[in-house]
Amino acid sequence: MADIKAEYLACPIRQVIGRFGDKWSLLVLYMLNKSETGVLRFNEMNRLMTDCSQKMLSQTLKNLEKYNLVHREVYPQVPPKVDYSLTDTGKSLMPPIMSLIDWALQHFDDVVSKDIIRS
Repeated sequence: MADIKAEYLACPIRQVIGRFGDKWSLLVLYMLNKSETGVLRFNEMNRLMTDCSQKMLSQTLKNLEKYNLVHREVYPQVPPKVDYSLTDTGKSLMPPIMSLIDWALQHFDDVVSKDIIRS
């Protein structure tokens, strides 16, 4: 059992992808990357991600900030203004994410069941 844990802890895929490999994190990173200004506010992201709850979006942003993929800028004003943008680390992740998106577009029908599409 100790050997399995040591292998798990040393596995880059498990340790890195496990921190941002969920669908909401990838979508937030993609949206920030595609933003004309490179900056989005919480409500803008919430409007774009209609199937993601505010609570889940908030948790996702906190997680991405914790792992240095997203920068959170708070402006001292009333009402508070908070902007989100990609860090340099987050920006460096975008080419592989864009490649994954390209792959998904090319192989969508091969991977996604036709039954799922109809429902």
